[in-house]
Order: sequence, then structure tokens, then C-alpha cells
Amino acid sequence: EPYRRALSGVYARLAATHRALTGKPAPRPAALKGEAYADPQALRRDLVTIAHALADEGAGPLASGGALGRLIRAVDTFGFHLATLDLRQNSAVHERTVAELLKVAGVDDDYLALDEAARVALLRRELANVRPLVSPYATYSADTASELAILRAAAEAHGKYGPACIRQYIVSMAMSVSDLLEVHLMLKEVGLYLPGDPPTAAIMAVPLFETVGDLEAAPAIMAEWFGLPEIAGLAVGRGVQEVMIGYSDSNKDGGYLTSTWQLSRASEALEPVFEKAHVGMQLFHGRGGAVGRGGGSSFAAIQAQPSGSVQGRIRITEQGEVIAAKYGTRESATTNLEAMAAATLLASLAPPALSDADRKRFGAAMDELSATAFKAYRDLVYGTDGFRTFFREMTPIAEIANLKIGSRPASRKKSDAIEDLRAIPWVFSWAQARVMLPGWYGVGHALAAFEDKSLLREMAQAWPFFAATLDNMEQVIVKSDMDIAERYCSLVKDRALADAIFPRIRDGWTLTRDGLLDATGQSRLLERNPGLDASIRLRLPYIEPLNLLQIELMKRHRAGEDDPRIGEGILLSINAIATALRNSG
Repeated sequence: EPYRRALSGVYARLAATHRALTGKPAPRPAALKGEAYADPQALRRDLVTIAHALADEGAGPLASGGALGRLIRAVDTFGFHLATLDLRQNSAVHERTVAELLKVAGVDDDYLALDEAARVALLRRELANVRPLVSPYATYSADTASELAILRAAAEAHGKYGPACIRQYIVSMAMSVSDLLEVHLMLKEVGLYLPGDPPTAAIMAVPLFETVGDLEAAPAIMAEWFGLPEIAGLAVGRGVQEVMIGYSDSNKDGGYLTSTWQLSRASEALEPVFEKAHVGMQLFHGRGGAVGRGGGSSFAAIQAQPSGSVQGRIRITEQGEVIAAKYGTRESATTNLEAMAAATLLASLAPPALSDADRKRFGAAMDELSATAFKAYRDLVYGTDGFRTFFREMTPIAEIANLKIGSRPASRKKSDAIEDLRAIPWVFSWAQARVMLPGWYGVGHALAAFEDKSLLREMAQAWPFFAATLDNMEQVIVKSDMDIAERYCSLVKDRALADAIFPRIRDGWTLTRDGLLDATGQSRLLERNPGLDASIRLRLPYIEPLNLLQIELMKRHRAGEDDPRIGEGILLSINAIATALRNSG
């Protein structure tokens, strides 16, 4: 009877909470009247009290292993908000928004003209001032009004569902300390940052370092960030600071090998910065499904992280078709989550895989390999006249952009420049044409030019990072097909342009395959992974006709044929090829 009465009271309060949060009555009416819970912790305290009572009476298994234990874990995980969201915006948008707020408030007429030191000084002064910048009587541009509306919605969500509903604000293209301070200034306007000694911030500003240059600058930026007394107080009080590192844009910027190596180096270089600041480091790996966007085995990727960079916690994005493949069923989700948890524990607790001497030798070799691969990649993609035209005519990038199968426009700006193209269509279109260039180009040049081939074989055997890098690239090489790719070259109008560029791609592919086989000691691709080899080979005969069909449909579509079945056929071929290739976008 005491338990029945206690649970009836808990449910009455839950029913009242449901009405308070949703405005609708609970699906099952409560027999009693109760006051809504102020927060999930209040509900948890009631449930834990019941669990302790059961344990005291000898029913411990019922409290911890049964429905009550599962309910307590659900409250811990989901609270009243269900899913934790991130805010995310480009730093350039923040700059324009803050500049307008400062100008309208009469603080500074031209914030964008200030250098970095002046920006930081101004932002710190404003963050220490409790006075708001936003006035209800002022008029703001549509962009600024939109940003303020989003932040007000976040503040409302915090008040309604608790602080766990939104914890991070990711700053895309973070290049400086001012990029992070601008976020805090905007949060201050809605009460999510409160000045003080130390100040408090309900949402953490998370820098996203995306390009090769940004990754190289990341340790210096974070050292300067922690050097601000108010930020140091915030970070130490929170206990952890998250940093997001981007695989997609760094790959598009510098190629597969350089991107992978710079990400590893940045992770390693950040660790002493955090240690000096006495702040826990949580790296957020912005990986996509394709190898060109950081895809591949999550277990191997976590295991390959530099020693000290995984400190009992890691955050990883899973996107696109990877979500269905890894988490589409309870069994596959459990398997993948257990593998990631196990890899995180091993990476946190295991001793370094390499001695200091080997780490220096292998690191020096990777520096040389990366420099060669970077030059080869940049020479082709950014240094070759007509390459952007070749890419846009050879691949179905235009069809992908027009068919509205993505969540965002293909390009960040109204431009055909590769720099402005988003990483997803960049990788996806190369995969459709069976080139998969972002996942391997430049690596073959580096492996061929490196003189000490025995050292490469030693690295492939002894270094988890290099082994995982080659393993992921091997999957891409197997799924690419230069004969099919040459068929796509028929879509390029300028035959001289196609004849000048495609042989460089084909030769680069051959160099990469041969260098990979030599470094791994195999006589053929996937010789060490017969299961994956069989899986891919079973699918290839079905993909090739789809590629040929897609080429024909694209020719008709680009020639001006307006039969709606052509557009539908292109969309179906894109979906079918992506499904067959799996981790292609």
C-alpha cells in the first residue's frame, strides 16, 4: 500500500508536468491531483527514494534491474526534453550580427573594421557589463532579427525543459577568440550568459576547426581562449570544454592524407593546452559517412586517436545512410554503441601504442607524406585551369543540387568555386561517378615519392593511425572504377579539357593502389578482409548498369529533354548507386 500511494502521487505530478510542458492532458488521466515537477531531478529523487526503500526491504534486484531501474536511467538520459540539441552557425553570421547590435546600441559604429585585439577587448568589456545591447524600440535587419529569435527560443526552451535541452553552440569556421566571445555576447542578450566573477554560461561555445589552416591554429587559439580569466573560470567550473574538428572541409581543402594527419596532429597538440588550463578535453569529431568525410570504422578511428586525446569521453557525428546502417535495428545499434564505448575505454586507459622514438620517426615520415600529398591534391583541384568545369560536367553535381535531396544548398554562396561548395555534394558526386577522388587522390604520389618503403611497411604494421588510414582508403579504391569513370568523362563538353585532366586522375589512382599494396604487403586489394571483399564484389555487377543508365539520362537531361521521367530516373539512379556503395555520401 505505501508503494501504491507513492507511485500514484508520482504519476499525478507527472501528469501535471505533461500538461505544463505540452498544454495537453496526459494520455492516461491521474487519479489524484499533483503539482508539476520543477525539473527532472525532482522526479528522479522520488524514484530513487522508492528504489532505496525496495532495497532496504530486500528487493534490490527489483529496484535496480527491473522497470524502476530502467525508468531512472531514462530520466537520467532524456529528462523532460527527450533529445539534446546543438545550436550551430557560421562565425561570419555572428560577426555581422554583433556588429549591428553594437552599432544600433551606440557602442561602436564599425566593429568589422577592428583588428582581433580590439575586438577581443571590446567584447570582454561588453560581457562584463550587465546592460543589454538589444532594445525593443530599435529596428534590426532580417538576419539579425532571425539570430535573436533563435536565441530567444533557446532561452525559452531552457526555461521550459531545463538546461540539458541545449548544451552546445557550435561556431562553424572558428578562426579566432573573438569568434567565440561573439557567441557569449549574443547569449548574454537572452540571459544565457550572466556576467560575474566567475560568469556563468548555460550554453558552451564550441569552436569548429575545419580547414587545414584552422586545425594548425587550433592549439594557439585555445591557449589564448583559456588565457582570458573569465573564460578560465567558466571552463574550470564546467570541468570540460568541447572542441569540434571537421573532417569534410579539411579534406576538401587539403586532400585525404593531409586532412587525416592534420586532424591527428591538432588533437595531439590540444591535449597539453587543456592540461595546462586544468580543463577536461572533449573532442567532437565531425565525421561523415564517406571516407572522404572521415567515414570508416568508428572503433578503429577511436583506437587510432593520439594518446591522451580521448579522456574518457568522445563525441562523434553519424550522418546520412550511416544512421540506418548502424542504428536501424536494436541489435545493430547495440553492437555499434558497445564497440564505440569499448574503443573509448581502451583509448583512454591503454598505454601509448608507440614509443617516443617511434612516434617521432613515424611523425616525421607522415609530415613528409602529407606535404607531398597536399601538393599533388592542391595542384589538381585548385591549380589546374578548367578543373571546376571538368568536375561539374563529369559528375552529377548539378543534378544532385537541383533534385532537392539534401538538407542545404550545394554551395554556401552563389558561386561555382570549389571553395564554396559544401563537402557533402563534393564527396557524393565523385562517388556517383565512381572516382571517389576525395578519398585517395594525392596519397599515391606521396607513397611513390617516399624513399624508405620499409618504413612505410613498418608504420602500417605497428601504428594504429596509419593502419586505419590505409584500411579506410582501401575501401574507397575498391569501390572506385576508372573504366566507369572514363564513361562519365564523355559528359565533359571540352574534349581537350577531359583528355588533359582525366589521365592525371587515372595515373593517380594507379599510384595509390600500387603504393597501398606495397605498404600493406598484399597481392590484391582487400586480401586481408575477404568478407568485405566478397560483399563489395557481389554488389558491383548491379552498380555498373546503374552508372551507365545514369550517364545516358544525364546526357538527355542536359541536352534539354524535359520528360519528367528523366529527372525521376536520375534521382532513382542516384539513390540506387548510393545504396549499393553504402558509405558514399
